[in-house]
Amino acid sequence: MQAEYDFSGAAVGKYARRYTQGTNVVVLEPDVAKAFPNAKAVNSSLRALAKIIVLREKAVAVK
Repeated sequence: MQAEYDFSGAAVGKYARRYTQGTNVVVLEPDVAKAFPNAKAVNSSLRALAKIIVLREKAVAVK
């Protein structure tokens, strides 16, 4: 830390609860980001894709 940094007005633990819940930051390419208006849309799309992947893996395992 450099001496000129002043954290005297900072809120201690402001994001502590959110941090303990866990978080992942993913940077989307601009063309992909245009397809999703917010995090909820990204998450619901990824959940749907994850279900498809699991179903496909189960179908392949049965063969």
